[in-house]
Amino acid sequence: MITRIVKLHFQDEKVETFLAFFETIKHQVNNFPGCIAMKLLQDIKNPAIIMTYSHWENEEALNTYRDSETFGTIWPTIKPWFAEKPEAWSVHEYFDGFKEK
Repeated sequence: MITRIVKLHFQDEKVETFLAFFETIKHQVNNFPGCIAMKLLQDIKNPAIIMTYSHWENEEALNTYRDSETFGTIWPTIKPWFAEKPEAWSVHEYFDGFKEK
């Protein structure tokens, strides 16, 4: 399993537009084959910074999503709303204290 973290910094006036759009596509991504689960996180001090936090079966599953029609529709829609270039990390989990509680 891999974890994918993507930091999206939106133009202030596009945050609500993105959140409304996300409501329409969240299940498409969360239920995409190979996606174990996904969260959407919003920064407390700067609400224009939003992150996706998702678990994927493996890098191949993530790449299949990135090459999919679903991603090919979502990304061009939200890309013009960015204030800064997105940042992304694919990481392996080292410790998960959530599972211990």
